[in-house]
Amino acid sequence: MEVIVMRELNKMELEFVSGGHGVCTPNDFGGITDTGGFGRDLINIYEGLVAATSHVIERVANAL
Repeated sequence: MEVIVMRELNKMELEFVSGGHGVCTPNDFGGITDTGGFGRDLINIYEGLVAATSHVIERVANAL
């Protein structure tokens, strides 16, 4: 089995993979600039899925 030894990134490579350009730019997460609203939407979707799953489990348990 061959062991792959990784080297450390230099400054230019680190800026490239981290998206940095040496200046502060606004964040853009896949076209989403209102991350607070997007995060709240994800939480609401998750809570809705949990409520639906809980409802199904309760119905199945009551049917047994």
